[in-house]
Amino acid sequence: MIFKTQNSILSVEKLLSLKRPHKPSGAKANTLLQNRWITRVRLKWVKNRGLDHIIDIDTDLKAACLLKDAIKRSSTGFLTANSVSDWHKLLGLTVPVIRFLRRYPTLFHEFPHSRYANLPCFRLTDTALLLDSLEQRIHLTYENDTMERLCRVLMMMRTRTVPLQSLHSLKWDLGLPDNFEKILVPKFSDDFRFAKTSSGVAGLQLSRWRQEFAVSELEKSNEKSEMGNEYRQFKSGQTALAFPMNFPRGYGAQKKVRAWMDEFQKLPYISPYDDSRNIDPNSELMEKRAVGILHEFLSLTIHKKTKRNYLRSLREELNLPHKFTRLFTRYPGIFYLSLKCKTTTVTLKEGYQRGKLVNPHPLVNLRKKFYHVMRMGLLYRAKGVNMIPPLNISLDDNIENETEQEETEEEEIETGDECYEETSELEDESDEE
Repeated sequence: MIFKTQNSILSVEKLLSLKRPHKPSGAKANTLLQNRWITRVRLKWVKNRGLDHIIDIDTDLKAACLLKDAIKRSSTGFLTANSVSDWHKLLGLTVPVIRFLRRYPTLFHEFPHSRYANLPCFRLTDTALLLDSLEQRIHLTYENDTMERLCRVLMMMRTRTVPLQSLHSLKWDLGLPDNFEKILVPKFSDDFRFAKTSSGVAGLQLSRWRQEFAVSELEKSNEKSEMGNEYRQFKSGQTALAFPMNFPRGYGAQKKVRAWMDEFQKLPYISPYDDSRNIDPNSELMEKRAVGILHEFLSLTIHKKTKRNYLRSLREELNLPHKFTRLFTRYPGIFYLSLKCKTTTVTLKEGYQRGKLVNPHPLVNLRKKFYHVMRMGLLYRAKGVNMIPPLNISLDDNIENETEQEETEEEEIETGDECYEETSELEDESDEE
């Protein structure tokens, strides 16, 4: 058996009045009653080779982009080997940074220091500079979309404030510009302001509540889908919204798993933008609310995934349980928890189909071009940089389609028929890492 069961009886909870903060005074409060019998099913963690392969690729891609931004920020226009020697953990690399830079001569040009001939230095190639200019153009074109995404992240926070350090860690996942605090924040000063967090560190705070943004991705997808009638019933308080489920092979056919998920789906759906402080923290309603928060946060990331430690830094602001990692393994139809690349990454499974992102953001498509350039450098590295064929890169779809085909072929090799393999269950102590 791949699961353990333990029945628990839930007492009738008191009526909860859940009001969205900053709403107009005439807004109607939602009153929810929780009175359910839920069968607790503990599931074993299983490995998804296809998603692990994507995470493996994106780890190197993210490191290359972060190094590109660091070189661009440098006053000299280059980085020395000494200055990046201890960055491997920061970049999520398992190899020395200098070896990583030398892998991709199409992006990073190595040359000796002008004063110290034995000190390697790295600057951006013309191709890397071109890719960066295309990235800045996308940031400028879609800055309103970026502003909305950042607003919605802050709207989910208890104090509407996020430490700047946490946002800098998340800027790759959220698609923020490298210097967002200098460009994006001043441009939308009516929406954001700098403020101290409750712990006294520098943070970014929401200046005004935008009610039009307070609609979750789950609500939007149900409104647009064929389940529109269900969504109208949900808006009138007659039904609950169900999370899309994509179970690993063998899980969906288990009767107890299906019964458990049916009961879970019938619980009232609480918007991640609603105030949850009056909900019993030990109730099943609070668990579904926590699942909804994590679902919404991952939906706002452009790659539909992020590192668990980034979420942990926001746990109190998001009002998540202390050991929230259990939710990822408890709901494998919604989330995938990967241990690839010596870190823990959380992926929203509905964001991917057949190894590809569903409705990728334009920035994701540009990153595919970036990955294509990386691969070209890796393939021709042994032959010499001069042997690399000329790269014609623009915002058209030529390289994107080519790279997409390559990734699809690799995905078929990686996943095959035996996509999932059973492994030992993740220990609860992993929450304490």
